[in-house]
Amino acid sequence: MESKKRKLITLDEFTIQETRQFPNATGELSSLLRDIALACKIINKQVNKAGLVDILGKHGATNVQGEEQMKLDIFANDTLINVLQNSAECAGIASEENDEFLAFDDPYSVQSKYVVLFDPLDGSSNIDVNASIGTIFSIYRRVSPLGSPCTEADFLQEGSRLMAAGYVIYGSSTMLVYATKLGVNGFTLEGSIGEFCLSHPNLQCPEKGKIYSLNQGNSNKYEQGVRNFLEYCMEENKEEGRPYSHRYIGSMVADLHRTLIKGGIFMYPGDKKNVNGKLRLQYECNPMAFIVEAAGGIADFGNGRILDIMPKELHQRTPIFIGSKQLVSKALSFVTEKASV
Repeated sequence: MESKKRKLITLDEFTIQETRQFPNATGELSSLLRDIALACKIINKQVNKAGLVDILGKHGATNVQGEEQMKLDIFANDTLINVLQNSAECAGIASEENDEFLAFDDPYSVQSKYVVLFDPLDGSSNIDVNASIGTIFSIYRRVSPLGSPCTEADFLQEGSRLMAAGYVIYGSSTMLVYATKLGVNGFTLEGSIGEFCLSHPNLQCPEKGKIYSLNQGNSNKYEQGVRNFLEYCMEENKEEGRPYSHRYIGSMVADLHRTLIKGGIFMYPGDKKNVNGKLRLQYECNPMAFIVEAAGGIADFGNGRILDIMPKELHQRTPIFIGSKQLVSKALSFVTEKASV
């Protein structure tokens, strides 16, 4: 008997189907997701030919974080800004690469309900060695009045108020994963038709995992509770399947994508030099926490839920422990036990 071929469902078709579940939906959020996907397709084309054109290497400038900007960082940032500025559904953006948010003040944008925050190219230090990199984005409904330019308050909202969040991973295949309160779904870019097609419906983060991911070279800088958890991960225990495997790519998108698919924990704790960690709450941790929680996982900063943090500034940083319920809970038991001593 001939097997039934699976029908390809594009990102556009899928978001339209989701919109139909809400009688009062206007379709603006779906349009905005389509615009973000378009920008990421453009970025993907440049990533794929990075070795053939002059977009490798350093740009010669630093961003607001004091980090050297790569040429492809600038291209990705400009692409997202240009596409979203031409969108009818975006009131403004905030980028990890820019000092301040950017409000779009044309007659259409001021009527838009949503603002977008993004890390245009996460893991860009991996570009020159052809390792996986990605784009992270999040979408909030603005709190400022329609008809006027958006304000900083629109971007400084708790992660629990997110309308949608997602990432695109530029790897052996290019995938877009996004979450709403309805769940998490993954779409793989089908090159022959130039469309993201549903490939990973209803993604669930495995409750258990045997992979831990962090920069273990910084172990001597971590607090004792984190070091104790690392010792636990490396101890041999046949009943629990330990020691666990250590995997670290150095791109949050790549490490979190593996964690979401295979289970485990990704950690970026604070250390002696960076008490609040290095990852940005609004551009990296909140969107990833929203995705992982929607997939059944946990995201914590060591003393509470990431999505409950009230941001005070655009480029705020936070420690993060994120991934499978069981392994994150175990890590937190070590961290909070030491903190309470």
